[in-house]
Amino acid sequence: KDKLSYYSNIIINKLYLMREIPLIGSKYLFYTFNGVVKMLLTWGQLARVNLLTLQRLNVEHPNNINLTNSINTKVQGLRNNKELFYKWLVGFTDGDGTFSIAHQNGKWSLAFKISQHEYNARILYFIKSQLGIGNINKEDKTKMVNYRIRDRKKLLEIIFPIFDKNPLLTSKYFDYLKFKEAFNILEDSNLTKTQKDELMYNLVKKVPSESYISPAWEIIHNQVNNINDANKVMSKSWLIGFTEAEGSFYLVNKSANRMVHGFEITQKLDLIVLSAIACILGIKTTSKKTYHTVVTTNSRSIENIIKYYNSTMKGMKSFEFRVWARSYVKHKGDFTKLNEIRNKIRSRKLGTTIFTNS
Repeated sequence: KDKLSYYSNIIINKLYLMREIPLIGSKYLFYTFNGVVKMLLTWGQLARVNLLTLQRLNVEHPNNINLTNSINTKVQGLRNNKELFYKWLVGFTDGDGTFSIAHQNGKWSLAFKISQHEYNARILYFIKSQLGIGNINKEDKTKMVNYRIRDRKKLLEIIFPIFDKNPLLTSKYFDYLKFKEAFNILEDSNLTKTQKDELMYNLVKKVPSESYISPAWEIIHNQVNNINDANKVMSKSWLIGFTEAEGSFYLVNKSANRMVHGFEITQKLDLIVLSAIACILGIKTTSKKTYHTVVTTNSRSIENIIKYYNSTMKGMKSFEFRVWARSYVKHKGDFTKLNEIRNKIRSRKLGTTIFTNS
């Protein structure tokens, strides 16, 4: 319970708890503090933070490299390379997407849906801009924002090809197959309404077993023994998308006067997915009574994670990661400073006004 993500608590309730919200413009990175907008750092300073990270990790990099441009190029890769984006989208969907089958007022409807707290609404607008379809709406009471695609023609033309070519790696694969089967039933002109209703009611009752494994893992016989096995199934783009949805970068007390950086991804099902992530990131998988998790506070592992995710993510998790990585580079071992950062986050109420030049 003492674990605190910098700007979210993914593990406990998937609700963002950001206390200082970034306002991203073309030149500076800002945050709100007690309702006052203040400058946090320039993009040039942010580039120097990444340079310090590279130096700490002893990573080779060309002389005179413009890290600001490098950051923009890597992030823009999702925008400019559709294949990378599709893999990323499948990973994000494995984390936070749903394939919904609903019955209301005597009619059946299908919807591909991704929901986020309004804090991270920009990721939904990014997805919509890339796909060019769908609608976004906000729930004022819950402060959740939903991106939906209901048009069955668009599902057939755009969504199905993406997920057929880039299979889901979690048990959501089962939901996707149900979703497609429902589509085929509803589109079958040879069936009467009564026949469709009966088939649909029977379909929605189907649920995967707790041991269900996505067919994507069959190429390694449903067993991950090493990083080579993991990489045969799990792409880096998929893992980045999944981490944006499910990952947690946080600070945690190890003792009364020692605070360390931590990273964690937790799932109720899909142990094989976490086993592959553990192999790729070089950390361990732990199974509890009701969930599985990959978690580490080991300094070498944290540095590997910083290197792996450097300049990769698109949503607000990108900002969370940068602040987390920056505090590691600048304040690792400084309990007073790290505790001060964490207490500020805990004591301030969430603000949600975000401006972006994307």
